[in-house]
Amino acid sequence: MNGPHSSVVIIGGGFTGAVVAANLARSRDIDGWRIAVFEPRERLGCGLAYDTADRAHRVNVPAARMSIDPDDDDHFMHWLASRGELRDDAEALASDGHLYPRRRLFGLYVAESVTPFIETGRVTHIREKVIGVGRKDALWEVRGEGGSGIRADVLIVATTHPAPEAPGGIAAALRGHPRYVADTTVPGALEAIRTNDRVLIIGSGLTSADVIASLRTSGHRGPITAFSRRGLRSRGHAGRAQDPYGDFTARATTTASELLLSVRQEIANAAAEGFSWHAVFDALRAQGGEIWRNLSVAERRRLVRHLRPFWDVHRFRVAPQIDAIIRAGLSAGDVRVLAGSIAGIETNGGDITVTFRQRWSGGTEQWTVDAVVVTTGPAHKNILKSQGWLEALGAAGHLQADAVGLGLACSETSRALDKEGREQDDLFIAGPLARGTFGELMGLPQVNDHAIFVAAQVAGLARARRARGPALSQRASEHTSVS
Repeated sequence: MNGPHSSVVIIGGGFTGAVVAANLARSRDIDGWRIAVFEPRERLGCGLAYDTADRAHRVNVPAARMSIDPDDDDHFMHWLASRGELRDDAEALASDGHLYPRRRLFGLYVAESVTPFIETGRVTHIREKVIGVGRKDALWEVRGEGGSGIRADVLIVATTHPAPEAPGGIAAALRGHPRYVADTTVPGALEAIRTNDRVLIIGSGLTSADVIASLRTSGHRGPITAFSRRGLRSRGHAGRAQDPYGDFTARATTTASELLLSVRQEIANAAAEGFSWHAVFDALRAQGGEIWRNLSVAERRRLVRHLRPFWDVHRFRVAPQIDAIIRAGLSAGDVRVLAGSIAGIETNGGDITVTFRQRWSGGTEQWTVDAVVVTTGPAHKNILKSQGWLEALGAAGHLQADAVGLGLACSETSRALDKEGREQDDLFIAGPLARGTFGELMGLPQVNDHAIFVAAQVAGLARARRARGPALSQRASEHTSVS
């Protein structure tokens, strides 16, 4: 890739990276700029969440709320209708009247939104994993494992969450066991689990629900026990449509305790009017950014430490089809969700002996299982160590973890903060890794809006640089790729 062009490089081509790329490609301010996305997957737009062939994996919000076109709320629904993809999926229509298609379809939908820009050369998809990023003069140098290299005027980090991390010494105790699944995002991760295996799942949130649904859908019949410290499992959707209920911004809430009291009061008010807690949490989600901005860093930490598990299981709901599978298992007794922790674990041949400490009674019990699956969620505390190039950028002072422990530090314009806390004009954090600053950045509408926002920030930077004139043009003319 040689030539007198400025470049913007996006690392990570999942949902966030694809939406950023598509919006940059539409911007006239980026005319003449090269847009490149490093993403090893075959398609842009799928990422970990939607690059799945598992028939049990479904979107966990109604399809009618998953448009990536801010001007057309029914864009995804129209796409589904035009493709006829649901003809062979009789279970897509849930009892609540909403469609919950398989996750793979949403990935294809996002991919098709950016494909025209790839076909015209407006966006370049580099199917390589990034192995190195560094600063050279006024440019970023990005190197892929296949040998590709680009010097970028602007760098956007849109990478995925870190892998989950098993608590305590579990990883060391089970290393090498044929049915220890440390990361369910690895393709075929559950294939080693046999039909009648006794399965222990560490974690009881969304990923745990996916694992239970995947196992049962594929014919697994053995008992499944899922546990977490509090024993909370992701909730299902309301049985009927409800508008968001509650206003959490009319009076600024400045502490986590105040917010908790306010939420509890609104849930009681909603119940008195015939609404469920779902409506209150929908309002919380929509107002989440402003709520977060009103909290100090210390209060954000308190909220994450003490209230995040409760928020997660109510905010991130499972599709009705998955909820039905779990409820059936709980009713039959072959699925359990418990509160507690592992006090000890050891292997004896293929058997895994687990000593479990109950949370409420403090008593212990011993189990023998055949497989252990980790679904604890991303290990955000290890974000800078999760990939070599992130660690290198951190060591060089260009990046730091955010003060809340949710991702990477950035400003209100989503520019990365260096080790001194200074904004870096040409380095952006896009997507859920910016949650420490923006708060609610996990639901698709919020992530979509944030990706559009980041693209607008980059376009504004390009416009400002163009206005500065000849000096910048001279630098652009000397800009080449690295090899």
